[in-house]
Amino acid sequence: MKTNCFASLLVAGSILFSTTATYAAVPKAGDTAPLFTGQDQDGKTVKLGSLIGKKIVLLYFYPKDNTPGCTKEACGFRDRLGGLQTNNVEVIGVSFDSAESHQKFIAQYKLNFRLLSDPDGKIVDAYGVQVVGRKMARRVSFLIGLDGKIVHVTDSGNPDLHFNEMKNAIAGLKKK
Repeated sequence: MKTNCFASLLVAGSILFSTTATYAAVPKAGDTAPLFTGQDQDGKTVKLGSLIGKKIVLLYFYPKDNTPGCTKEACGFRDRLGGLQTNNVEVIGVSFDSAESHQKFIAQYKLNFRLLSDPDGKIVDAYGVQVVGRKMARRVSFLIGLDGKIVHVTDSGNPDLHFNEMKNAIAGLKKK
């Protein structure tokens, strides 16, 4: 019996390891942010390369439109956008949801920033934030400086932690 349990654990661990090994590692503070091109809720092209040198980018990934945690996070960024814009920060959200889903989400909660639709997961994969085995992004935020380097990463399911850590990271940039 113990041998069967141990063998099952080894097989499960091997499957899990082989699955996670196919995804890119999450970039860390100090790394160059992976460049991407995506489509926002209105079908407009957004290129990170076009923003580098002009804006600090708060790029956040989230699991799904209209879910409690994702709504709290989006509304939190909405409510803080004035202060973020004062600091030359552009907020961009990314999920697997369609542009139509993003449009409804934006309209329902009066969101004032762009949401990128990533149906094929190219942006999610470039940042290594896909939930293993699911077509869903983890809640991870990246603050990207004017030089295109990642200044801070928050990898947590808690939206409040994202707000607080990003606020502190932005304040740190102002001191430089």
